[in-house]
Amino acid sequence: MITQKTLIIGANSAIAQAIATEHSGLSNSEVILVSRGFSDNVLVTYQNLQNTRLISVEDYTVSSIELACIKIQADSTLPITNVFVCNGILHSETIQPEKRLEDFDAESFNQVMSANALTPMLWLQKLVPILTGKIRCNIIVFSARVGSISENKLGGWYSYRASKAALNMMLKTASVELARRAKNIKVIVFHPGTTDTELSKPFHKNVPKGKLFTCEFVAQQLLEVVKGQELDQTASFLDWKGETINW
Repeated sequence: MITQKTLIIGANSAIAQAIATEHSGLSNSEVILVSRGFSDNVLVTYQNLQNTRLISVEDYTVSSIELACIKIQADSTLPITNVFVCNGILHSETIQPEKRLEDFDAESFNQVMSANALTPMLWLQKLVPILTGKIRCNIIVFSARVGSISENKLGGWYSYRASKAALNMMLKTASVELARRAKNIKVIVFHPGTTDTELSKPFHKNVPKGKLFTCEFVAQQLLEVVKGQELDQTASFLDWKGETINW
């Protein structure tokens, strides 16, 4: 019997697919998958999973996110107990992580900041009203260790670091507010480690042996990390081992 819902945002990503696959094996959970589009191979993956529903959004503007939330609510009255926000960008055809100050570009910075910090916060803003209640809900947002200001020893990657640091600060701030108005919500800021995806592919040669993880491994680790977290009205910044990262 299905008694709860899991919501995955940015569901076209490889890690999102792995998370959905893990959840589809739970007989009591329905999975709602949200993305700006689903590639053909991703559609095949999701069509083979049980108890899944796909919602496509035109973009990640406020109006599109609001419309998606209406569809999520209309889906059923089942409580949402887990939300995974998998959106993010490190590079593209026109964007590369900066190695020097001379590489910094205002337009690229704005794109990275929008994808990595603004979009997750817009989702959080619009979702909180439908997540607040008596039943626990975990909100897991993908961040990165390089967003830690205190652990920055290498420099570089200005835009990506700044976007993740901004995301971390806003999630920490939101958790302070939610401790007063939505005590059932636990915010988890998650660093998956270097995962074998298109996002990290250009940098695989620099990854130490044994530190390039499969999406399946990351998904399994993430679910174990979530299970181990107390509902303590504060945000936790954790890595794939469940260990705390300094903000």
